Amino acid sequence: MKDSRLQISPDAESLSRSAAELFVRQAQLSVKARGRYSVALSGGVTPQRTYELLAADPFRDQVPWPEVHVFWTDERCVPPDDPRSNEGMIRRLLLERVRIPASQIHPIRCSQSPQRDARHYEELLRDFFAEQTSFLDLIVLGLGEDGHTASLFPHTPELKEQKRWVSEGYLAEQDLFRVTLTFPFINRAEMAVFLVSGASKAGVLHEVLEGPFTPDRLPAQLIQPANENLLWIVDREAGSKLEGAPKNRPV
Repeated sequence: MKDSRLQISPDAESLSRSAAELFVRQAQLSVKARGRYSVALSGGVTPQRTYELLAADPFRDQVPWPEVHVFWTDERCVPPDDPRSNEGMIRRLLLERVRIPASQIHPIRCSQSPQRDARHYEELLRDFFAEQTSFLDLIVLGLGEDGHTASLFPHTPELKEQKRWVSEGYLAEQDLFRVTLTFPFINRAEMAVFLVSGASKAGVLHEVLEGPFTPDRLPAQLIQPANENLLWIVDREAGSKLEGAPKNRPV
């Protein structure tokens, strides 16, 4: 992962604040350059505090929400009011608290079949970006303890996808279908950022960033934006096994 940049924060709160600052900065730059800001947000525990910060002062008033378009990195095929729903979590913590037009919120909806839902979301993306020379301005990603990101899991067919922007998959251990953005689309983003927190992620983070390239086992290694604009914001616990990781100060 030689093309990625690493920022180590002292703790999870500092990580969340750095991510919120990045969101604001990219929003302002994108709106100035292109007149809108398109971002894909992820579920999981780590980004939740960032969403809360963005929904409150001082960050809330620094984002040009009328020009923001929100997409999702992936979704579990459950109703939006299900506790496992990424849409429900992001709406509750962020979108219901800011002045973003409802028409600019683009969730992944699992209402028909996973295959048709994935096809429908891809059509939405292709329509939205049809006349654009750039794609997502920012995509926010997490890292699972098994090396997955979005809903791209180890040793699954979705890792081989070369053409589709959105794919469906079935996770047997959870008995659950998911819909996810694929690597061909994720890697078109202007910027991708991973948020990784906690000692339980230290081992896999070390493997992804400093271990051999084994993407079938560690799908997060396939995140390689075409413009090489990839940032990892991690807290000290998550980064504790990285070579040269600071023990007493952030970098």
